[in-house]
Amino acid sequence: MTSGSRSMPRRGRAEPSNSASTAILLAGAAALGGFLFGYDSSVINGTVDALKEQFHLSSFVVGFVVSSALLGCAAGAWFAGPLSDRIGRVRVMLIASALFVVSSLGSALAFNAVDLTFWRLVGGLAIGAASVIAPAYIAEIAPAELRGRLGSLQQMAIVLGIFAALVVDYVIASASDGGATGTFPWGGGAWRWMFASAVVPALMYGVIATTIPESPRYLVKKHETARARQVLARVMGRGDVDLKISEIVRSLAGDRPVRLSDLRGRRFGLMPIVWTGILLSVFQQFVGINVIFYYSSSLWQAAGMSEDDAMLTSVINSVVNVVSTLVAIALVDRVGRRPLLLAGAVGMAVTLATLTVCFATAPVVDGDPHLGDVAGPVALVAANVYVFAFAATWGPVVWVMLGEMFNNVIRASALAVAAAAQWIANWLITTTFPGVSGYSLGVAYGIYTLFAILASLFVVRGVPETKGRELEDMDAIAVPRARTRAPEGRAPA
Repeated sequence: MTSGSRSMPRRGRAEPSNSASTAILLAGAAALGGFLFGYDSSVINGTVDALKEQFHLSSFVVGFVVSSALLGCAAGAWFAGPLSDRIGRVRVMLIASALFVVSSLGSALAFNAVDLTFWRLVGGLAIGAASVIAPAYIAEIAPAELRGRLGSLQQMAIVLGIFAALVVDYVIASASDGGATGTFPWGGGAWRWMFASAVVPALMYGVIATTIPESPRYLVKKHETARARQVLARVMGRGDVDLKISEIVRSLAGDRPVRLSDLRGRRFGLMPIVWTGILLSVFQQFVGINVIFYYSSSLWQAAGMSEDDAMLTSVINSVVNVVSTLVAIALVDRVGRRPLLLAGAVGMAVTLATLTVCFATAPVVDGDPHLGDVAGPVALVAANVYVFAFAATWGPVVWVMLGEMFNNVIRASALAVAAAAQWIANWLITTTFPGVSGYSLGVAYGIYTLFAILASLFVVRGVPETKGRELEDMDAIAVPRARTRAPEGRAPA
């Protein structure tokens, strides 16, 4: 806490357990957008080979179709921040829910690759919007001492969505005559039912979004102080409400609409903290994690597994993802953000290097690497440890930091820019993987290893610690390398 915040005595809180429970429930409801984010982005995993056969697609086109949603994600993230500053966080959630429903039905009924790509783009708009709104909303309703754990609910929802999608894909493929390329018992191709299954959680998200209150910081910005006071009383106890309202008013420093131009600074055209958010987002994707969740079934089949075994292995990867996120939730407010990020980057570098060696030295049979009795189990263990290293650190911690590291004035817009950068990075990795892996899986994993090493250096040099700070005090954070040059408590230029 800064000296300014320490000088203000905190009054006692009423019913702290009830207010904490309310904050958890509201954060969980908002995080359902993350569930759809994970579900929709991963449900295509089980359809990749079926789409290739159904529409006679090359590896390059398959990569584009799979990654097309990510371009929509970048656009959705870019516009969701400014839009949420105009119409509110909850209304953007409702728009995202509607787009999810339309995209799921359109993808299920697609009649060619162009048609499917369009509907995936529509779904991407919803995913991008949800990826911005959920962490922003959670950060704005969560008490500082719970913000890391509640912010991690976004990633927990994402990994649960990934897990649910992979399980549904596996069940549908198992129940169909011919697997993912076959016919489902209720009629129609199995892959179509995989896409259609996303309608159910999309509708649930929309219904639940109508039951949660608007962000108190958005309400204060719109001069709806009475409503903001009611929301704050529910999530933090009545004793601190008036003080918190005054702090929010002070931190907003005016109520004009936030513009992207407000993010400009002297460092390559942007504020340093915005660059930190962008680089966190880019490194989160450049370590290659989504290759596991978009292509894992095809990847393990290429390594010699049957379709059933490959899908089951993908489900196991997803279970590891879920369990690891629980570790992050337990540690993020105790250990801090920077130590987790550094440990995760080192762990990913080691496991990715192991995968690089396994695939680079595997014999190639009919164009695909075939892992032996030793390399196969080693690669499987390394892949799961890699997922653990990511899911316990970079997966949730980056979303926590993006939701909290920007001040109240620029939060929505800065988060939109950082999230858009994340989706563009995701698109680059997802699009290039089929081509690079077609040349050599060893080369692909070698590239991701390099980025994991660079990510660890970035954490040491440029990532601030935000643990325990109030959102109204985020202007005072400083990046590590600037601490010796700037007075304590002041942000460097």
